[in-house]
Formats: sequence, structure tokens, C-alpha cells
Amino acid sequence: MKKFIVVLAAALSLVSLPALAAKKPCDELKAEIAAKLDAKGVKGYTLEIVAPENVKDAKVVGTCDGNTKRIIYKRN
Repeated sequence: MKKFIVVLAAALSLVSLPALAAKKPCDELKAEIAAKLDAKGVKGYTLEIVAPENVKDAKVVGTCDGNTKRIIYKRN
């Protein structure tokens, strides 16, 4: 029974994880993405926060503010 409760708790925490990630503020997520790119040595890029309808053919690297905005990556 204890094993079942542990497995159930783990499953519930995994299910709620995407919902928590989607509500992250855009500025915070943009800073995290920029830090990861900088750590990998990526140079000459721009990250921009846009509405979903303004993505066009840009590469989406993040979703934020409750899935209402996108962070796009562009090479300079």
C-alpha cells in the first residue's frame, strides 16, 4: 500500500509539472534561456517575447505567461 501511495504521488507531481512551467513569467524564462545559450557559447542571437500570432517562421524556444506568449530565437 505504501508503494502505491508513493507511485501515485510521483505520478501526480509529474502531471502538474507542465502546468507550473507554462505559468512562468516571460522575463524570467527569457533570462534562463539566455543564460543556457551563453553557457554553451552561443553568440549573435536575439530572444524576443511575442504573441503566438506573431511567431511566423521564427524558432520558438519557450512558452510563458500561462501559454499566452512565446519566446522566439533569432540569429543576428
